[in-house]
Amino acid sequence: MKASWNIPSSVADLRRSARDIILRPVITEKSMAENVYNKYTFYVELKANKVEIRNAIQEIFDVTVTKVTTTRVPSKTRRRGRIIGHTPERKKAVVTLKQGDRIEVAGAPLFES
Repeated sequence: MKASWNIPSSVADLRRSARDIILRPVITEKSMAENVYNKYTFYVELKANKVEIRNAIQEIFDVTVTKVTTTRVPSKTRRRGRIIGHTPERKKAVVTLKQGDRIEVAGAPLFES
C-alpha cells in the first residue's frame, strides 16, 4: 500500500493568513487601560511567533507596530461534579503601536480609551 503525502506545491501554501494568526481582541479592564500607552492586546494562534503577529497586525489594521510581547496562558483544571476537564491553552500578544497610530474599524476606534 502506497502512502499518500500531502506536499504543498509552493511556499505560499505554507503561509498562514493574517486572519488565521489573530483570533480576537482581549476585552478586559486591564487591556483597555493599556490603550492610553498605545498598547493593544489580542488572542493569537498558539504557534504564531512575534514576527508573524507583527506582520498580521500591520496587514489587517494598516498601522506600524514597534513592539510585540507574547505570553502563553496555561490551561486550568475545571470540575463539574466528578467530571474533570480543562480550559483551552491560549496565547496573548500585547502589541505596541507607533506614536499617533490607532486601531480603527469602519472609522470608529476598536478599543475605547
